[in-house]
Amino acid sequence: MNMNTLVKTNFNFPGQKSLYVGKVRDVYDIDGKYLVMIVTDRISAFDVVLPRGIPYKGQILNQIASNFLDATADIVPNWKIATPDPMVTVGMYCEPLKVEMVVRGYLTGHVWREYKAGKRSICGIPLPDGMKENQKFAHPIITPTTKASEGHDLDISREEIIAQGLVTEEDYVQLEKYSLALFDRGTQMAADKGLILVDTKYEFGKRDGKVYLIDEIHTPDSSRYFYADGYEERLYKGEPQKQLSKEFVRQWLIENGFRGNDGQTVPTMTDEYVNQVSDRYIELYESITGEKFRKANLEDMTSRIERNVVGCLSVQLL
Repeated sequence: MNMNTLVKTNFNFPGQKSLYVGKVRDVYDIDGKYLVMIVTDRISAFDVVLPRGIPYKGQILNQIASNFLDATADIVPNWKIATPDPMVTVGMYCEPLKVEMVVRGYLTGHVWREYKAGKRSICGIPLPDGMKENQKFAHPIITPTTKASEGHDLDISREEIIAQGLVTEEDYVQLEKYSLALFDRGTQMAADKGLILVDTKYEFGKRDGKVYLIDEIHTPDSSRYFYADGYEERLYKGEPQKQLSKEFVRQWLIENGFRGNDGQTVPTMTDEYVNQVSDRYIELYESITGEKFRKANLEDMTSRIERNVVGCLSVQLL
């Protein structure tokens, strides 16, 4: 496989005010009105950016998110204006709200680890005794986190969010409603493809007093999917679920002695392993969208992105 990846960008677009470099995304502010979000091939786990990029990962995440933003625009307005390049979304600037809405349909991941350690409440939500790993909740639950500027995001309850003034009660009620409706739509769309949407996170912002869905949705970086086929049997036997998410990267790191703790070193990522991760992302794209993945040309991605973004902005800024 061609190992060209885009792990760093440094563009100077017309009207550019600033550049925010996230773990995976580089976000350019254009005149305080628009955002150019470039989804790089960087990959993170345990809040650490791993040393090697993954071919096609940026394209895959961007195209899945774009697809789902279009498919949910009837539920909640979103920030997207256009996807001028396989790795880029251009949208409206919204002031981000300081919480992330994590919706969970199943007892897995972080909440399972807390549950196994004896906790029976998460973000103020009581959890029943006697549940098994990967078991479905009676109803999806919302376990919000505060959006940390660096390091780990922190669990927080609805009451704490409102008491701390992170979000008004009126806005929070709206966020809950939107999040559950989006999760329901995502669940239906996953089921149509033989998948289970296990959990996901949504980010929202405000523009002109109105709440918008921002960032990405229902991608393997923000969501966990199980294959529906065999789910019940694996649950009954206590076996791990077959899943489509970034969890396999976390598991590989854990098996190689890395959990993101101070002093730990990221294990060596061989070409073979990088290709395996790329193949898993392509599999996820095809499973989740039901479409064959069309690989973009990896030669000179920087010039292509610049050309496509400048063309899009020239239309938007007219």
